[in-house]
Amino acid sequence: MTEVIDCAYSIEGNGEPLVLIHGIGAARDAWRFITPHLHEHFTVVTYDLRGHGESPLSKPGFKLDDLVDDLERLRDHLRLERMHLAGHSLGGMIGPRYALRFPERVFSLGLYSTAAGRTEDDSAKVWTVVKAMEQKGIEKVLGTLTNRWFTDEFINRNPDIVERRLKQVMATDPDIFMNVFRIYAGTEMMPWLHKVTHPALIITGELDGGCNPRLNMLIDEAMSSSKLIVLKGLKHSILVEAGETVARHQIEFVHG
Repeated sequence: MTEVIDCAYSIEGNGEPLVLIHGIGAARDAWRFITPHLHEHFTVVTYDLRGHGESPLSKPGFKLDDLVDDLERLRDHLRLERMHLAGHSLGGMIGPRYALRFPERVFSLGLYSTAAGRTEDDSAKVWTVVKAMEQKGIEKVLGTLTNRWFTDEFINRNPDIVERRLKQVMATDPDIFMNVFRIYAGTEMMPWLHKVTHPALIITGELDGGCNPRLNMLIDEAMSSSKLIVLKGLKHSILVEAGETVARHQIEFVHG
């Protein structure tokens, strides 16, 4: 275990706490297309993972459970008795892992564009990306990541948003970026996911290559109180391309 980090955060809205956990090389602004739709229904907390956004840097070598410890530090700081959790990509692994360790602190979970039940081939593909970044550098591989994240139509219509995302990745400390990417590549939730019994909303894009519907169906099958939604025509960046839709599903899942 490494030292626990005090992460930078924002809080806004009214209602039960909903803590949103972003993914690799992002920051709490990843939720900017979603949070305006949530503020009437939840007290929304967004935060920057260690080494991301405005949060302090951390020595490389931290693990998934260290990111869970950071979240618990934030919960304790904000004095939240219980909270809803929703995470995207790597954040969708942090949330369930937190719920496994601190079940009494969680109302419900949102697993957005994440993965479990990877085959050997699935894992090999993820590690191929990791090795390519290690050998060629992160910047040289970003083009392939862009096409994994966004649909072609969105890229053509919103070059400014795509460019902002790429700059955000390049502004992330490379050791931190590779550290969290390795956590994402090496985490397999299936051995323990069935122990997480909280209500869970599972959302992914129909065309998401790494977090595809097949893997999310396995997540849905492993969890006892879950609902799976596949967003047609979308890839990995559902927070950006379908923010209002994701928010609507989150509200409906919790409030009916």
